[in-house]
Amino acid sequence: MYPVSDRFLQAIAESHDVAVEVVLIRTDGTSETLDIIGGSVSVDRSASVRRTCTVTLADPALIPRTAADKVSIYGARLKVGRGVQYSDGSQELVPLGVFRIDSVSGDVDEGPVSITGKGLEAVVADDRFTAPYRASGTAVSAVTALIQRSIPAASVVTGSVSDVAIGPRTWDVGADPWAAVGELAAVIGAEVHADGSGAFVITELPDILTTSPVWTVAAAEGGTYIQASRGMNSDAVFNGVLAGGENSESGVAPFQVLVVDSDPGSPTYWDGPYGHRLAPQPVSSPAIVTTIQATAAGTLRLRQAQAANASADLETLPNPALEAGDVLRVVYADGTAELHQVSAFPVPLDVGGSFTIRTISAKEDA
Repeated sequence: MYPVSDRFLQAIAESHDVAVEVVLIRTDGTSETLDIIGGSVSVDRSASVRRTCTVTLADPALIPRTAADKVSIYGARLKVGRGVQYSDGSQELVPLGVFRIDSVSGDVDEGPVSITGKGLEAVVADDRFTAPYRASGTAVSAVTALIQRSIPAASVVTGSVSDVAIGPRTWDVGADPWAAVGELAAVIGAEVHADGSGAFVITELPDILTTSPVWTVAAAEGGTYIQASRGMNSDAVFNGVLAGGENSESGVAPFQVLVVDSDPGSPTYWDGPYGHRLAPQPVSSPAIVTTIQATAAGTLRLRQAQAANASADLETLPNPALEAGDVLRVVYADGTAELHQVSAFPVPLDVGGSFTIRTISAKEDA
């Protein structure tokens, strides 16, 4: 979760004034704060581009009509934030994303105007290789080089991951650089995404069993819980993954390791009633050259494959500070508690309303 004050968390559980800021950053470097009338930012951990946005304006002046307008808008970015306007006049804003503008449309005479944008992962993904691309060195340096190939000024931040040397890996002309980023990050058991500030973060998917909850959603006075639905589904839920590599350039012969759900308390325990359900596609890359790397990549894939075994839709008061992957503690009206991991949610940019958090991997909590 984005770091916010206790005052912020208390305010979002009560009636409060919402602060929203949307800044247009033009291609010439100038910026302008937009007066919007609505919109939302969607956050989805399962999507290759984690954050997308739509903002609505009353004024049709931003609709491109001339070549100069197109140069001004196309290639421009939006910087979006939402937070709390305190009674003393101060604000606490949470950055919700930096977005490449993809479309501007609306009634040219009367408006309104709709602007849509995608997170900066899209900039990397669309910059396909025009010549064979070779990565080597360490996982973090190779991921950083791929991102900064498309966005030279990009900030790349590592979480608690440990960097390791990778086997040389070459991609063909036309290959997707963002898919290459994901492949290299998997070598260290990590994912990569652009966060609310526009920085690229290399981090592990938090383990719900060992990660402390960042927020409590309680069905009690002063709580933020409104309602919830809960379900389980075993479709595409696997409890075993084969992972390995082969790299003739480094003299590494083909090898594989089997990574399984070894938790006896898990509903998908490898040796439990769920049985053996192996992911149909092994995790494999020339960048993987050790069993430790294969185990890290397999563990990441296993967590992703287990995630769908339990899910819930939590309707709560909006908390823009949440991040996909956060672990929440949910306390229901009957007093029972569960841990949930955030998968996706929309953040409204207009005042009022609730929002629905889609979660995965729910576990009972004491």
